Amino acid sequence: MTSNEKSASSLSHYIIGNNCYRRTNLKIKIINPLQYVQWDDVLLNHPDATVFHSSRWAKVLCESYGYEPVYFAAFENGYPKFLLPFMDIKSTLTGRRGVSLPFTDYCGVILPDGDAVPGYFAMAESFGRQIGWKYFEVRSDLYIADSIEASMTFYRHLLTLNKGEKSLWAGLRDSTRRNIKKAVNAGIIVVRENSSEALSQFYRLNCMTRKRHGLPPQPFRYFEKLFEHILSKGFGVVALAYHGKKIISANIYLHFGHQAIFKYGASNPRYQSLRANNLLQWEMIRWYVNNGFEQFCFGRTEVDNAGLLQFKRGWGADETIIAYHRYNFENAAFVKSTPQVGRLQKRLFGSMPLSILGLCGKFLYKHIG
Repeated sequence: MTSNEKSASSLSHYIIGNNCYRRTNLKIKIINPLQYVQWDDVLLNHPDATVFHSSRWAKVLCESYGYEPVYFAAFENGYPKFLLPFMDIKSTLTGRRGVSLPFTDYCGVILPDGDAVPGYFAMAESFGRQIGWKYFEVRSDLYIADSIEASMTFYRHLLTLNKGEKSLWAGLRDSTRRNIKKAVNAGIIVVRENSSEALSQFYRLNCMTRKRHGLPPQPFRYFEKLFEHILSKGFGVVALAYHGKKIISANIYLHFGHQAIFKYGASNPRYQSLRANNLLQWEMIRWYVNNGFEQFCFGRTEVDNAGLLQFKRGWGADETIIAYHRYNFENAAFVKSTPQVGRLQKRLFGSMPLSILGLCGKFLYKHIG
């Protein structure tokens, strides 16, 4: 990887001294992963790396919303020893800030063995203060420290796949198994299609689902970039559930190394009684088992989303906490944060026609990453 290193990010001139930080024996630089030809190949060999650490995910965020990568990283003999990635978000509406990473369920800090996360926050604090960040936020699935208050918390459900398909089936809640069988009896067919048409079908259902939840959909350009850099390159899949010739449910899954994540789900509520979502999820779990993956993550879930929690708790997965940590520069402290969309806004968005809701999403998302 060293031979492929190019110049650091355009933000690098803010770093004091020789363009690096030092901690113990690590020489940590601010780099842009898009300038490393072999970035993803190297990360594939790291057990803690996910698709969200990849340069492919960075491309999606940069090309969709114009964010700039600020990745604190250290490599030893071409192997990642430390990685704390941020996107520099510049917004006239919400201010300038660093987020690790926008539109990402979680992005764990890759650490040297036995080390802890808080000792590295000083780098982000120093850098952010110099360039005018309002705050920086780390969205990690790792334990941070009791002394650092979480800004927000979510549930994460992680399923170990190497126990085999039969054991996974036995570990399902009885009602989950019944719902899968009900979908099979109803004639639901699950198909994996990595095509632009499949993406369009997903997006159609996604717009319906987001409106139902009182949220604008992300712009189609974002999903086009997801398809261009991840799905079409074999690092994810669009799964569709058919009832006859009609697509009634669609999910997007991402994978990297031996880990997979359920990223987006959408469905037509008129067909909810057929339980297509259950069969769709089960067929994709089976597919990941049979293709040698070791972990399947159901993504993050809001702690008060009872319906989604009930669904995810039916699969026999381990439930843990994802904690976001936000450092506010005005307070010089880690602070609590509130959801970006409140109940009033959800009612407003939910009442909008899909065409207007889509325009809201196209305008807003780049500011709220």
